[in-house]
Amino acid sequence: MPFLPISKQELLEQGIEQLDFICVTGDSYVDHPSFGIAIISRVIESLGYTVGIIAQPDWHSMRDFMRLGRPRFGFMVTSGNIDSMVAHYTSAKKKRSDDAYTAGGMAGKRPDRAVTVYCKKIREAFGDITIGIGGLEASLRRFAHYDYWDDAVRPSILEESGADILMYGMGEHQIAEICTRLANGEDVKTLTDIRGTAYLCKPEDTPYGAVECPSLKLCREDKKSYAKACRQQYDWQDEIYGRTIIQRQENHMLVQLPPSPVLTTEELDKVYALPYMRTYHPIYEKEGGVPGIKEVEFSITHNRGCFGNCNFCSIALHQGRKIAVRSEESILAEAKLLTTLPNFKGYIHDVGGPTANFRAPSCHKQLEHGLCKGKKCLAPEPCKMLEVDHKEYLELLRKIRAVPKVKKVFIRSGIRYDYLIEDRDEEFMRELIEHHVSGQLKVAPEHCSAVVLDKMGKPHIEAYKKFQDKFYKITGQVGKEQYLVPYLMSSHPGSTLKEAVELALFLKSLRIRPEQVQDFYPTPGTISTCIFYTGLDPYTMEEVYVPRTAEEKGMQRALLQYFRPDNQRKVIEALQKAHRTDLIGNGKECLVKPDGKYLAELREREKNKQSQKGGNRHSKNGGNVRKSVKRRRR
Repeated sequence: MPFLPISKQELLEQGIEQLDFICVTGDSYVDHPSFGIAIISRVIESLGYTVGIIAQPDWHSMRDFMRLGRPRFGFMVTSGNIDSMVAHYTSAKKKRSDDAYTAGGMAGKRPDRAVTVYCKKIREAFGDITIGIGGLEASLRRFAHYDYWDDAVRPSILEESGADILMYGMGEHQIAEICTRLANGEDVKTLTDIRGTAYLCKPEDTPYGAVECPSLKLCREDKKSYAKACRQQYDWQDEIYGRTIIQRQENHMLVQLPPSPVLTTEELDKVYALPYMRTYHPIYEKEGGVPGIKEVEFSITHNRGCFGNCNFCSIALHQGRKIAVRSEESILAEAKLLTTLPNFKGYIHDVGGPTANFRAPSCHKQLEHGLCKGKKCLAPEPCKMLEVDHKEYLELLRKIRAVPKVKKVFIRSGIRYDYLIEDRDEEFMRELIEHHVSGQLKVAPEHCSAVVLDKMGKPHIEAYKKFQDKFYKITGQVGKEQYLVPYLMSSHPGSTLKEAVELALFLKSLRIRPEQVQDFYPTPGTISTCIFYTGLDPYTMEEVYVPRTAEEKGMQRALLQYFRPDNQRKVIEALQKAHRTDLIGNGKECLVKPDGKYLAELREREKNKQSQKGGNRHSKNGGNVRKSVKRRRR
């Protein structure tokens, strides 16, 4: 099978006069199942329809949107694999210099808020043609949502874009039903009963019996209303007990139908058996290809969903908490296929997914009753109903290792150590360490403070310590030199400078020197973003401290890398503000060496502040700094 057509010339070569559907994406065209648009376009094709791809169209004119002509039934639009604003900006709102999903890694090939921009251009070019939207950007912006880059609450992306229907979550069921019904002559306005979709209607046409969220207006005016809306949206995202959710926008009522059922193993196998080219389109060769393919070219996705449900992660609202898995036969067939590809060197880089070691429900109760509303399976401690079993995953890895031409199988997507450590059988952990770690195993404790971890929806640090001890014990037993690389996050809601100092001391005690630290990024749709915006925990309505200024975020990040010389002054300032000047000095327990000149500057600043307030020229903090320095000199 060839690539799907991207030009008039390719339409002619494939004998297509008019396409049934056209997919528009903000990424370069990569026909690989790690790219959402590749799956959706191949699913449409598998239904017997013709489909073309418009990748990264120039949005300054209509020309690129018209290059494949007018489709019979409609356009399907996505920003690409990630939200376009996240693709363009760092957590400090600085422009990124590259883009892994664009040929040559070039930045700037898609617009900000790509879904909205693309839809408006399509409307300009083709009038009232049907437009469906999906992918991460559309899915996580389906309700009124806080937008970090605007620092404001924006309406549903359906209202902003002018699209007809939104597919949220993993869209195979939805796209199949929408395409089939449109091809059968139904008007898109009548497609108001497809699970996993959202649409807009006149307020008087709102369906009965729905859960109503506070309106866009209320969410803008009252942060408690926003927090309440966030909780409702999460509480009813379950395929078994989920209900229709409605929310008044500016001029319309948004109607979100319950989630689409998770794909069965048989359905997921069919999706991954579709005829992907497994690489980027040849037109990108002159730019050196698309960097994003390198990480996934020789990786296998065996599951979807994540019942870990961290508050800063969008998976629960997008893929859902219920686990979907491919069959052993399907995965082994892909492993054998990888060995036939021209660049294969004997290494499968990953057998994973959102969480690599989830291959079964967290408990069997959820199969009949759904996942518990408002609760987490693993945090703050594992649920008593949790069922932990790695046997099937272990057997799968063994069989992949035995495939001819496979030298090594790595696991690079996230391992949930808090789940793994609950397994009484050490066999999986031992083989993980012996066969599937490439010198370093990345895990995500994120923080050590219980205060912060509770707001993250993560287990307490004792689980990580237990896992770490076991990891290094087994590593020694098998005669390997391997290390844990912990992912850490600074400035998450709940973290004051006190908690940042606590994390710095924790890292020092374990001799961990992180090369990279991620600042919390308030991306659309997450619980942590709700806390960031409102200052409230949506599940308790308690106030939560939120670090907001660039100055404080910089200090928290510097504390986690206290050992870097260029962070010395920021660490000193942070410790002074945290009233921990006892950690400035040359002793073993100290985080940073004193800088006499800078300490004098800080004292002078403090004096000036105090004199402006009419207080004592020798402030308490300045005195403490002075005394601390004298003690260190002695």
